[in-house]
Amino acid sequence: MFNDIGALELVTLVILGVLVFGPDKLPKVIQDASRFIRKIREFSESAKEDIRTELGPEFKDFEFEDLNPKTFVRKQLMDGNDDLGLKEIRESFDLRKEMAEVTDAVNGRETTAVESTGGVSGSAAITAANGSPGAPDLLKKREQPAKDDRPPFDADAT
Repeated sequence: MFNDIGALELVTLVILGVLVFGPDKLPKVIQDASRFIRKIREFSESAKEDIRTELGPEFKDFEFEDLNPKTFVRKQLMDGNDDLGLKEIRESFDLRKEMAEVTDAVNGRETTAVESTGGVSGSAAITAANGSPGAPDLLKKREQPAKDDRPPFDADAT
């Protein structure tokens, strides 16, 4: 319960206890506090047992610590049972490769896109990325309109 209390903190608590309660009453206060903690532990254990018996025999091995989200995720996803195939997904995901592809797409470069598609030509890689040969090329930069060209006005949009 007090695993993270060091020696200095313990000495400080003892000195504060002696100053606050006095040396005569301190043993009685410690006994009362330990009795209170013991009763709380017994109450929580009996409540856990009551819940387990009410849930039925299929929840005999149910642990309340598993309700903690960190423990639940660790138990369900990170253990040896890999029913969902998460290990393969984790191993196949290469963040550097994905970031390089995004950077090249933003900068309009096609050289890395050609390499990442396994030797497919640049236009074929773009066609494969867009899904159909007639789809607009989303990686190509738009031409800048002339300065005297005004964008179309839509009265319904304003």
